[in-house]
Amino acid sequence: MTAALGAATVLALALLCLTVVPSHAALQVGFYRGKCNGTDVEATIKSIVAARFGRDRSIVPALLRLQFHDCFVRGCDASILLDGSGTEKTARPNLSVRGYDLIDQAKAALESKCPGVVSCADIIVVATRDAVVLGGGTQYTYAVQTGRRDGNISVASDATRNLPGDSFSASQAIAAFRAKGLSASDMVLLLGGHTVGLTHCSFILNRLYNYNGSGKPDPGHGSRVRGHAEVENIASDSATNATVRALAGGSSSFPALFGGAMVRMGGIQVLTGTQGQIRKSCRVVKK
Repeated sequence: MTAALGAATVLALALLCLTVVPSHAALQVGFYRGKCNGTDVEATIKSIVAARFGRDRSIVPALLRLQFHDCFVRGCDASILLDGSGTEKTARPNLSVRGYDLIDQAKAALESKCPGVVSCADIIVVATRDAVVLGGGTQYTYAVQTGRRDGNISVASDATRNLPGDSFSASQAIAAFRAKGLSASDMVLLLGGHTVGLTHCSFILNRLYNYNGSGKPDPGHGSRVRGHAEVENIASDSATNATVRALAGGSSSFPALFGGAMVRMGGIQVLTGTQGQIRKSCRVVKK
């Protein structure tokens, strides 16, 4: 099989997977329709995201990272939003996460219209989708399933243990994604979105100068690691290189594929029904 045919096959399989994205437990598109005293929940969130985007376009990568870091730790339950000593916010991988104030703003707006109805977990997912569409264009529109409830537990060590580390090899990262029910192709798509904007030097310094304690750069990347550490890593791994090549070729399917991956990530270990709670403030567990 030629490399081109292999890449096309991977892309076709990914498209097939996209068409059969399952509904996660009690999640559904339009869950809040008719439940907020006449207020359109998703439109309210969208207006707040649009106002922020107009002032600060970096809110797109900020919200993408916020959702990723929430969903990979105890599932998409807004546990990253909880304040306090030793919560997920205080874990090293989360120290540069931002966008909390936008979620607070959306929550306050919705609490004023329909108290105790809309979860913080759903606000994260809807706001992220809206930011992606604003940043990338209408071709990035994807339907968000809602109906999540908020978690009651937030522990820094959970974040440290569950978030893929900056020194992970491609195979380690694939294993981390598979542990969450996501495929290697999902990983490529989500990391592609995760790299919107700029990364922090602290996250790649060891790959640049002291890979695995060797005192040298990561030999798998050479000098190119200085600008494209994660991209070069997944491009050279046999489990992901065909997908990377297909997408790097300018595939017009990327927006739809990315949207499918975001929906699947948004379904990780969700709380629904009577599980968890609907917080009054996203920063505090409701007593």
